[in-house]
Amino acid sequence: MSASLARRALAEGVGTAALVTVVVGSGIQAAELSRDVGVQLLANSLATVFGLGVLIVLLGPVSGAHFNPVVTIVACVSGRASGDGPTGREVVAYVPAQVVGAVGGAILADAMFAEPLVKWSTHDRSAGHLWLGETVATAGLVLLVFGLNRVGRDHLAPVGVASYIGAAYWFTSSTAFANPAVTIGRAFTDTFAGIAPASVAPFVVAQLIGAVLGLGLVAAVFGRPAPAEAEVPEVPEISVPQGAVESVAPATP
Repeated sequence: MSASLARRALAEGVGTAALVTVVVGSGIQAAELSRDVGVQLLANSLATVFGLGVLIVLLGPVSGAHFNPVVTIVACVSGRASGDGPTGREVVAYVPAQVVGAVGGAILADAMFAEPLVKWSTHDRSAGHLWLGETVATAGLVLLVFGLNRVGRDHLAPVGVASYIGAAYWFTSSTAFANPAVTIGRAFTDTFAGIAPASVAPFVVAQLIGAVLGLGLVAAVFGRPAPAEAEVPEVPEISVPQGAVESVAPATP
């Protein structure tokens, strides 16, 4: 499907907004239905898995369903060699759309549950082991997304990415934000899924470090992508009538 840059950026904004709405909304719902933190996290992670999978299936054909500045930037960097990644112009359009969408998604979730529309989170997540968790979560996500691309299995991304994020909710100490836009958006809600504004910058730094490590792992495991081959234009054959050839042939002495 071929879409204009404006439509692709809109798809990224809408997709990221929907993703954050799922994350924040399911967190609020879980906290209202149970006081058990384990049950709350289970409900939150399951909703995220299903929601993310559906969004990738729906919007992947339009924009690639990045919903994540890390994925967009890494796709741009890694695509330079193969010539199939987003351009700098696309990155400039996608990333702000993702951030604005994430903030809008958090506000929408708060509105649906009669929470204050914008209230800075007080959920402090500032600790070294949490930053390590974000680094690991993001590196694994990059390895998965671009590893699938290298082996020609992009069609498995909806299941693979959603399953990975669901697992990373549980095996990382940070519950796998792995997304700068989502991290920023979740600072706008003082609910179960929130993150204090002071904790945002270290999380984003950890995510960027994880992206670099993930890209290095992709190169180490799958090798560097083959450079794009320049297309050589075909030269059309020129058919010369036989009579014309005879007319210019030198006379036989």
